[in-house]
Amino acid sequence: MSALYYEDFEVGAEYETPGRTITETDIVQFAALTGDWNQIHTDEEYCKHTSYGQRIAHGLLGMAYIEGMKFRLGHFDGTAIASLGWSVTFPKPIFIGDTIRVRVKIASKRETKKPDRGILVEEVQIVNQRDEVVTEAEHTVMVKRRGAGSK
Repeated sequence: MSALYYEDFEVGAEYETPGRTITETDIVQFAALTGDWNQIHTDEEYCKHTSYGQRIAHGLLGMAYIEGMKFRLGHFDGTAIASLGWSVTFPKPIFIGDTIRVRVKIASKRETKKPDRGILVEEVQIVNQRDEVVTEAEHTVMVKRRGAGSK
């Protein structure tokens, strides 16, 4: 799919990404990158005695996958200007071996004072292979509008 401009998005439109399986390597690399070596993510023996019974992925790793997986849709390739904010919850954990997909629904849109851009609000979910919602978010993003020099 080619990149979409503000005018191309319709409120209520829904999109879903291909899946991606979460691996132990993903979690270890994210821990190394961020310095977040919390035992709930990195210590299998410790986690056997938690309510999850196993290691879980970092919530922020899931959020990072949201953006990467959304990029595969191609909607904002060259048309996104800025991410303006996130509101997020983690109703269930992401486990090693889970295959996740990202669902996006355009919740609202509005024009700005500047004629070359608009604001979209996306309702975003990560769902696992059992179709359980593991992350829910609202994302506000600034997007280019069609106009002189933007085609």
